[in-house]
Amino acid sequence: MAEIKSTHLLIVSTSFAKLEHAQVMARKLIQQRLAACVQINKGVHSVYRWDGKICEEQEVTLLAKTDARKWDEISAFIKSNHPFDLPELIGMTPAEYDLAYGQWVQAEVNSKS
Repeated sequence: MAEIKSTHLLIVSTSFAKLEHAQVMARKLIQQRLAACVQINKGVHSVYRWDGKICEEQEVTLLAKTDARKWDEISAFIKSNHPFDLPELIGMTPAEYDLAYGQWVQAEVNSKS
């Protein structure tokens, strides 16, 4: 029988034009205890339509692991600190994850110290 999860893990995705911007955001999310862990992936090729034109850019993606109850707080923080006018902001809840990892994430983002 599978263990019942006592945490609700959320992975928040956003993207940046520059690695430096993603690194700054990652540090802020950790410092503010909005995320327990942030991964940055370079070299993402994005194709999208913006202002009626098809654009292709090299971007950097950021994946922040947090507690699902932090969605309102982390999404507002990212919006207010992001260099894009309309940043990608997607929250994904994994169907399965290691219980101990989920508990660690929850402890990190809910700690007062």
